[in-house]
Formats: sequence, structure tokens, C-alpha cells
Amino acid sequence: MSGVIVKNLPRFNHLLPQAGLSWESTRILKKGYATKIAETGGKNIVFIDGVRTPFLQSFTDYKNIMAVDLARHSLVNLQKKIGIPKELIEYIVYGSVIQEVKTSNIAREAALAAGYSDRTPAHTVTMACISSNQALTTGMGLIACGAYDTIVAGGVEFMSDVPIRHSRNMRSLMLRANKAKSPAQKLALLASFRPAHLIPELPAVAEFSTNEVMGHSGDRLGAAFGITRKEQDDYALRSHTLAAQAQQQGYLSDLIPFVGQKSVVEKDNGIRVSTPEQLAKLKPAFVKPYGTVTAANASYLTDGASAALIMTEEKARQLGLKPKAYLRTFTYVSQDPKDQLLLGPAYAIPKVLEKAKLNLNDIGVWEVHEAFAAQILANLKALDSDFFAKQHLNRSEKVGVPDLAKWNKWGGSLSIGHPFAATGVRLATHTANRMIREDQQFGLIAACAAGGQGVGMIMERHPDAKL
Repeated sequence: MSGVIVKNLPRFNHLLPQAGLSWESTRILKKGYATKIAETGGKNIVFIDGVRTPFLQSFTDYKNIMAVDLARHSLVNLQKKIGIPKELIEYIVYGSVIQEVKTSNIAREAALAAGYSDRTPAHTVTMACISSNQALTTGMGLIACGAYDTIVAGGVEFMSDVPIRHSRNMRSLMLRANKAKSPAQKLALLASFRPAHLIPELPAVAEFSTNEVMGHSGDRLGAAFGITRKEQDDYALRSHTLAAQAQQQGYLSDLIPFVGQKSVVEKDNGIRVSTPEQLAKLKPAFVKPYGTVTAANASYLTDGASAALIMTEEKARQLGLKPKAYLRTFTYVSQDPKDQLLLGPAYAIPKVLEKAKLNLNDIGVWEVHEAFAAQILANLKALDSDFFAKQHLNRSEKVGVPDLAKWNKWGGSLSIGHPFAATGVRLATHTANRMIREDQQFGLIAACAAGGQGVGMIMERHPDAKL
């Protein structure tokens, strides 16, 4: 992909919301659209509401709890916010990436801890950074095929305490020792012990197929698309500025304070508005000394959980609930995990738009996962490249650049934080809430994920929607 030449994107500081700006109001008439979505089995599947814990930088206020505590909190508070009896929840799906071995099916353990019926089935899915997108679409599939009507989908990630394994040699020795029957056999195994056996295997956020960490991929992707350090820093500053404004204006209403034993956590703690000069001083975090990805223009290790309630529109009507949005259609994509690891949105966006029979201008709300500023800018440049469209998308011409005035208006993963498996539901909830607040009909969610995968989802504002 090196050598791809596309026009420069506009600077981002003029996209910051101005005080008193009234949001554009558009109503797009798509006659019969609701009946054309094959994935929903002819049913209207609605998004009732979503919640999340505050997203915190790892090793801060959540450091002494467990992932299951965060997941339980999201389940308890989703039920409280909506007011639906727990007994009416028929199934629970949660995403989780780096799992606590004691609660490997964390969906089930969190449900039991939250007081849900022991007769409510629950399972856990994993698809890297799009795990709770997978939870949502798994729930959609279960509803579409008629298995259930009412499902909770969520995700949780806890990077403050991840499993650390003994070395493979040490594990082998311990397993053999457990099977040894005589003192002589145990002594023989003890004699084979070496101090190097004690060196642990630390978890790493690296691709198994390439052994490359995602930050290196972000650096290489930025270089391939000619993205400068300043462009990345400008985008990161935009994300933090928008998130800070949304936080101050009370727009991040999906956040439910976390009540701990000693304190109450009331807001995300990674949102920091810096200055271009301060950002420019930071050294490269991965490719040294020439890389452009830094600690400030990359998402940070984050702890958090999210949950959402989805169901058939008919069930919502029976229960007297007012949905916020329809879940319309979705697609998953995958590509080369080495050179195109983070290009999931560039592949997913045109595909999901085509499935939904929509175009770029129909989308009033964009919520796209920000792994790195370089990743976001590379995807935007890919969408605006005829070369990329012809070579990789089998299209005759470029897709085009989305309206950046409608793009991640409340910040994104760079600023709010990115608990791997919880981000997808956060994106969906922000999409639903933004469509209502900004009077828009359609929203598009897109994200990249480890393994060279990605997701695209379309939501539509429900006519009864209220904040």
C-alpha cells in the first residue's frame, strides 16, 4: 500500500462545535427500507438503551476489583435505568478479550452476580476490539431466528489485572509433577528444574500471525498513507476537545457512576485537552526514533464495561418501552493482518452502506472506533482514494470522505477510552443518543479489530425515541 497518493484531508480544528450551533436537521425518506433488511428475519429489532461504567485508565480507581464487578455493575444499572424486570431478560451475551480465568464465561458469572435468574442463559464472545459489536449482532441473530425476543448484549475489559502464565517449561514440569506417583519420580522432575523456568509469560497485545504489536501497525499504516505527525496530533486534540465538551454539557448520559467500597467514580478519567505544542514534545511510542504514533495520539489501556437492551419492536410495544433506535443491518470484514490490520472501517463502510441501500450523505451520525489517530486518518484517506477503491474494494471509483462535522462529535476511543470488548456497545449507545439529540435518521458504526477484522453497522432513529 505504500505509494498510495490521495489528497490531503482538511485540518480538524474548524470542526469543533461552536457555542449555540444548531444541529442540522435532515429527514431522509427511504420508502419500505424497514422491510428490506434480510438479517432481521423480517422483524424490526430495536435498541432500547445502553449504559456503561466510567471508562478509566488501567491501574487507577478500578485496580483492586475484578472484571466481573464491572460487568455486574453494567447489568444492574441497565435494568434500573430502563425499569424492566430481570425475569423478562431471556438471554445475555457479553464480549471479553483478555479473560480472567476464574470467570471465563463472564456473561454468566456477571448475570448471576447481578441477581438475574439462574434460568437465564448467557455466553461470552470474543472478537478483539469488536467483541461487543459481536455480542449485539449475535443477539440480533437470536432474535431474528425466533429463539428469543429480549436480549442484553454487552462487553467488559479489565487491563489492570490480566492473567500471567508460568513459562511453558514450568507448566510442563508442574503438570508432570502432579502425575508423579513415587518420591523418586518427583525427585527426578525436581532435578530437571532450571531457574529460567521461573520467567513468566507476560500477555502482549500482539498479533499471533505476525508477532507485531498494533502500535507498529499504526505507524506503518500512517507512513503508507503519508500521514504526518501533526495531522495525527491535530486529530487526537480534536477527539479530546470534543469529549471534554460532551462531558461538560452532560451528553455522555450513558455513563452510570460506579459506586465502590471507598469511593464513587463519576466520569471517564482519560479525557485531557492538551495543546499542539505539548503534543509535539512527546516521543514516538513504538517505532523509535522516527515513528509518529505517540502515547497522546493512540488509545490507552482502559478498564470498563457496557450493556444494552435489544428486543423486537413488538415486544417493546407490549412492555410499554420507547426504543431509541432500530438495529438495521451489519457486516463483518477481514483482510491482511500485516499490511491492512487497521483498515476494517475502509472495507466495512462501503459494504454496509450498499447492503442498506444508503450513501454517505444519508448518514447523519458517524461513530467510528479510534484505535490510533493514524488509523482513523488512514481509513479516511483510503475511502477517498480511487486507487484503493479499484485495488482493494473492487469499485470503479472512490467511496468518498464522510462529513467530518458529523464524525465522532462526542470524542472517541482516543479520549473516552477503549476497554477492548466494551467499546462496541458504547459506539451503539452514542449513535442512538446522538441521532436523537442531533435530529438525524441514520447512524453508522465502524471499527477495526485485531486479526485484520472489522465491523460496520447501521442504526436508524426510532420515531418514539427520547433521551
